[in-house]
Amino acid sequence: MTRNMKRAGFALWGAVVVALGALVWLQLAGPDGSDPLNLTDTLGQGDYALTTTDGGAFTSDNLKGGATAVFFGFTHCPEVCPTTLGDVSMWQEALATDGQALNVYFVTVDPERDTVDTLRDYVSWVPGVTGVSGTPEQVKAAEAAFRIYARQVPLDGGGYTMDHSASVLLFDDQGRFYEPIGYQEGTDRALAKIRRMIAS
Repeated sequence: MTRNMKRAGFALWGAVVVALGALVWLQLAGPDGSDPLNLTDTLGQGDYALTTTDGGAFTSDNLKGGATAVFFGFTHCPEVCPTTLGDVSMWQEALATDGQALNVYFVTVDPERDTVDTLRDYVSWVPGVTGVSGTPEQVKAAEAAFRIYARQVPLDGGGYTMDHSASVLLFDDQGRFYEPIGYQEGTDRALAKIRRMIAS
């Protein structure tokens, strides 16, 4: 299999994960857009503690104090993660013109390869993005708290990649879940959600 075919396969799997996530989200919401599982109050909460690339701890307290976004991915990600980081860079540039900013945490789903140092290099080019890693057990606890799907997938010839949820999760300044931004949702739509959250 050529490299382009592999990348196309990864992109297709990424699209499937996004579509399934959107379907689940629509099924969970009530007919009036209500939140029957109380995700607003529970998503991102829980007993998890990881390490950030600036040397601090990552817990539910990090979601408070300002507009925050959390995205799960990994540094060997062929398309979804670098694309999303590129989107985040555009959001930050647009928000800066209004004197606003978004605190963004990139949490690895691949702690076996993504050390704090590796993540620091990976996210360093995007303003306002902090990498997050920990032990496999700590990462699993965070995935559970944020309702993240992640699975290791073996590759032909050895090695592995990761299937994972691709949405960016937004949290208001009280640390309450606001809404997701879908993969490649569009800059204008994403910024409208972020600005609406900041203004709320």
